[in-house]
This record gives sequence, structure tokens and C-alpha cells, in this order.
Amino acid sequence: MFGVIMAGGQGTRLYPLTANRPKPMVEVLGRPVIEFVKDAMINSGVDDIIVTTGYKGEMLENLVNSWTMEDSKLSSSNVNQESTPMGTAGSVRLLVDKLKETFVVGSGDSVLSCNLENLIHAHKKSDAKVTIGLWQVSNPSEFGIVGLSESHKGDLDGGLDEGFVVKFLEKPEPKEAFSDVINAGLYIIEPEVLELIPEGEKYDFSKQLFPKLLELGWPIYGKKIEGVWFDVGLPRELINAQHTLITNRKDLPFKMPKGEVIGSNGFEFSESKSKAINRGSVLSNGSSIGKDTILQNSLIMANTVIGTNCEIINSVIGENVEIGDFCIVENCVIGDNFIVESNISIKSEKLV
Repeated sequence: MFGVIMAGGQGTRLYPLTANRPKPMVEVLGRPVIEFVKDAMINSGVDDIIVTTGYKGEMLENLVNSWTMEDSKLSSSNVNQESTPMGTAGSVRLLVDKLKETFVVGSGDSVLSCNLENLIHAHKKSDAKVTIGLWQVSNPSEFGIVGLSESHKGDLDGGLDEGFVVKFLEKPEPKEAFSDVINAGLYIIEPEVLELIPEGEKYDFSKQLFPKLLELGWPIYGKKIEGVWFDVGLPRELINAQHTLITNRKDLPFKMPKGEVIGSNGFEFSESKSKAINRGSVLSNGSSIGKDTILQNSLIMANTVIGTNCEIINSVIGENVEIGDFCIVENCVIGDNFIVESNISIKSEKLV
């Protein structure tokens, strides 16, 4: 079975972390985000993977080409570089000559750990043209929600977490929300669906193709996935994702990196050096933190040096950053190679 991983986006909301890398290469617990969906696909029986790339695609190519050497269950892994942005559906349409049977599509910028076999089984049983992996959220107004019915073209039932899709709505107001399940960017698709995507045009799955399928009366199924899912489009979601993975580490289908769990959801890689007070933060390999510094709900990327008596709160610090002594960094995102002099207080800024 073919799997397609969409990895062409620029990740502007994660800037400046994406100034030097594509969004799928941003790391969570020391792993590029794209590797989470890759593992989920391989574990569900996908043996050929194509990654659609755009922004800084050459960085992804080296990683993707290494996958077949690392996993014997994978027959091939290749990239398809877009010359111009084609949108989610448009990028997959470029692969029409290769996708001749049922295939899986996933987003390369989401942290995913779940059993895709259940989604594939539901797709085959429903006889749908597309099956969408759904995720339940507490605040649906930040996402695109999906309305389900027990039967194809049936009445909407907001209490379902599995059924035929009858309605979509992007970022509803609280009173408009008819459901609390959202599109998780994970699809099982029949090849004839690709014929509905205009050739050579930028085209989107959720905003254009799926509404078109409903209009034509083609069946779309939806099923809630179980496990771990995070859209890491915002820096705070990187932090939330690492907390969830650390908390649920015993149930994950992959090994945790070498290091030490600190408290309930902090982690210090084995090759990091810290004299800090760690409250729910991750210290990547090569990072060094001085005495009496407080790290709270933050992500410190590789080879970053932070001095003594600092406070790093709710922040993501990029690679090779230097922060002096007696600094306060709160609700910030600092890009790679940035220098913060001693005795500086920074709040709610993006620095590059």
C-alpha cells in the first residue's frame, strides 16, 4: 500500500523556528515531526512512501531517502518536489500515475501515534471513496469541524464519533459548533477521487475537494482515531505535544530517547548538561543550562547554552542559541543562532 505524506508547507506560524528548516523537520523529543506519521503508516502496512515537498525540500530528501535503510518493512521512500505550491490535494494529484489502488495520506507536520489499521478497516467496510481520521477536541472553534450521520446522506448527529460525513464547517463560533470532532489531516482515499482534482491547479482537500465530493453525492466516512495527535502549527503545541508523549511514554509504539524523565512531564537528554530547576521542560542533546536557572514548560533545542539565574517560561528556544546570566524569557520563540545578552528581560516576542 502507498502512503503519501504532505510536507510542502512553509510553517509561517512556527517562524522563526522554520527560518532554517521546513516545518516537518522541527523536532519533538528529538525526532523530526514527520517521522511520527511515517512510523504510523509503516506499522499499518504501508510499504511505499512518497513525501510531497516544497519549502526547503532538499532538507527532507536526505531524511526520507534514509528510511528504507532503517526499516526493512519499507520497500521505497521518495520525495516529490513541487516547483510551485499546489495545496494539499494538488500535491497528491501530481502522483496520479503511481496511486492506482487505495492509499493513505497524512500530514507531515502533525505528531501522530495511533493504529491506522482501524481506520483502513473502517474505510473498506463503509465502501466510502474517502475516509477521514477525526480527532475530538474541547474547543472546536479553532479548527474545521466534521458533522456525521449513521447513514450516507442521513441526518446529522452531533454525538457520533464515527459515521458518514454530511457537513463541514471551518472554525465555527461556539453556538455554531454542531460537533466536537475535527479533521486530523489523515485520509484513506480511493484512486478515482484524484480525477476530481483539477490538473495543474492549487487545490485543497478540506476546503475544496471534500465539499465537492459531498455535492456530487460520493460517500465520505469519518472515524475518530485513538492515541496521540497534535497539530504542531503553533509553538505552544510543540510544548503540549512533548508533555503528552512523555506522560504516555509507556504506551508509545517507539522507544523514548536516551535521557531522564524529570517530574511528570520534563525530560533531559543524556547528552545535555543542566544545573537548572526543570518544571516540565525538554533539554535537547548538547544543551547546557547554568545554576539556579528555572525552566518552566519550555523546549530547549540542541546545542543551546543558557546562563545562571535565568527564567525561561513557556518558550521555545532554537538551536545554537546563547542566553546570558540573569535573563527572563517568557512566552517567546527564539530562532537558531540568536544571542541574548545578560540581564535582559524578553516577553511575548519572536526573535531571529
